[in-house]
Amino acid sequence: MAIQDNTPSMTYQNWRRDLRRAMVARRSMLSPAEHAELSGRIVAHLLDFPAQPRGAATVAFCWPIKNEPDVRAAIEHWQQLGCRAVLPVVVDVDRPLAFRMWTPATLLTPDRYGIPTPTEGEWLTPDIIVLPLNGFDSAGYRLGYGGGYFDRTLVALTPRPLAIGVGFEMNRVESVRPERHDQRLDWLVTENGGTRVT
Repeated sequence: MAIQDNTPSMTYQNWRRDLRRAMVARRSMLSPAEHAELSGRIVAHLLDFPAQPRGAATVAFCWPIKNEPDVRAAIEHWQQLGCRAVLPVVVDVDRPLAFRMWTPATLLTPDRYGIPTPTEGEWLTPDIIVLPLNGFDSAGYRLGYGGGYFDRTLVALTPRPLAIGVGFEMNRVESVRPERHDQRLDWLVTENGGTRVT
């Protein structure tokens, strides 16, 4: 269960905002070579993952922004095995995300947040969601960018997709001080390996 923080609301929200900025800044210090090396290690762990996508499973992932881990090599490998890949689409503020089919040939257009997004293609429901970890803790809670889209989405989808968080160890913190609506991930995968959240 998520922890309800007892500090005044504004102080708490400021803390979360400052942590979010610090996590992005920390990640932005990676050189292109360092980023590629760490992302490659994460991809290797995903491809050796106990919960590998099977058959025609639909796997959602996020186009990497702000120096997030780039796991597209894992997605393309799973596609070659018969899986379908989808990217999230913001359909409206305060609503769950929808997901559109993606292939390496899909045309992408920046959405309202500047994130490359497919503007056409089949809508699908993911069996697995690979989520970037802006900040995260060992309890399986993540700090996103403050929109709450993935939390709403995980609650809304039935059955709930397997949620796999991918991030760099430099963005692990003691606690993100989760709120009641924050959804726990099922797995954490970093350059050091994968861990099931229990």
